[in-house]
Amino acid sequence: MSTFNIRNINGPANIGDHGRIEINNGADPAAVLRLAEQLVERLRTDNPALVPQAQVIQGELADTGQDGRTADRGRIRSALETIGIGVAAGSGSLALVQEIGRVLGL
Repeated sequence: MSTFNIRNINGPANIGDHGRIEINNGADPAAVLRLAEQLVERLRTDNPALVPQAQVIQGELADTGQDGRTADRGRIRSALETIGIGVAAGSGSLALVQEIGRVLGL
């Protein structure tokens, strides 16, 4: 039995990576930025107190495209978690938060 494990995924048994297989082959940066913009707009009407957190996500993604650096995944994850806690279950804002997290592989 081998413990060799590429990207924490071990064949069809799906051992590793906490039971998830994520394939994000170059998620389109413009599409992710549009999702972040939609999140900011939705939170402006649904929950204005969380808009600064959505702007953190939007800013990180926008700066990534301009500076050519990678996004600070920790900042984005933290902001997504904060928004996820603050919005209502089943809301469109929560769906956007989950989709951004999925696309970024967080």
